[in-house]
Amino acid sequence: MAHPSSRRAGFSKKAQFSLFTGYLLAGGGALLGAVLLALSLWQPEAFAPLRGVAGEVVAPVGSGTAVARSSGQGFFASIAAYFNAGAQNAELRRENELARIRLAEADAIAAENRRLKGLLGLRDGESKPVAVTRLVGSTATSGRRHAYIGAGSASGVQPGMPVLSERGVIGRVLETGRNSARVLLLTDSESVLPVRRATDNVIAFAEGRGDGLLRIRLVNLGVNPLKVGDMMVTSGAGGYYRPGVAVAVIAKITPDGGIARLVAEPGATNFVSVLPVHQAQAIAELEAPESVGDTPSPAPTSAASASAAVPPATAEE
Repeated sequence: MAHPSSRRAGFSKKAQFSLFTGYLLAGGGALLGAVLLALSLWQPEAFAPLRGVAGEVVAPVGSGTAVARSSGQGFFASIAAYFNAGAQNAELRRENELARIRLAEADAIAAENRRLKGLLGLRDGESKPVAVTRLVGSTATSGRRHAYIGAGSASGVQPGMPVLSERGVIGRVLETGRNSARVLLLTDSESVLPVRRATDNVIAFAEGRGDGLLRIRLVNLGVNPLKVGDMMVTSGAGGYYRPGVAVAVIAKITPDGGIARLVAEPGATNFVSVLPVHQAQAIAELEAPESVGDTPSPAPTSAASASAAVPPATAEE
């Protein structure tokens, strides 16, 4: 008896057809891909409509994805900004404070430049400064008002020389060292300076009160012509100061003159200019009888005679 075969014809044909169909589809797909590839290389513009349709189809999806991504980034950025707000505010405050400091420094430099320019402007006056130096310090609590400058005899500074700031008169040199000098300020209780009103020839004496103010005493008593706000300048009498330098402004009227505030406040002055004595020859002639004795001296000049009213021991010409 013959051995029956284990292969079933129906199953074999179905498998063969399935395998054949797979090969056929794969070959057709490969052929179609090759054709499309060749066509894209030969005429790329032929696929433009197809690409446009595909772009239109995926555009909404891409837009939604982009919106979601942006929203997510903004959300996380907001959270990060919330947690970093304190540190950012502290940093901004620190930068603002530094900017304020730099601005204040710039203002200080600008003010110092203006003061230095004012001092340099003194060089164009009637006399050349002996020295331009820094005002080291000044007394402010006692009745005696002195200041110290950083220039002395080594720079040509001598006792009696007037000391000016860019605003006006500070005082005159009282004592000198080699590299420093002591200045008698206008507000010292022993200081007396001949002055006049800037607008006319109303003459007076500016006496220090020891409290930062000056007492203006008129030479010609009678009706007081002074008014609050009047500017008092040096008269030139005595020969120490050149005439016309600002001294003080009247702040209060008194029966014999007024109370005045300094134009050049020593506490607010950084640099000063030491000038030579305006009329040294006249001063030498005025002081000659004291040093020569019985030898008669030449007649004093008009400037020297005008200072005769100033007490010789305490005059701050």
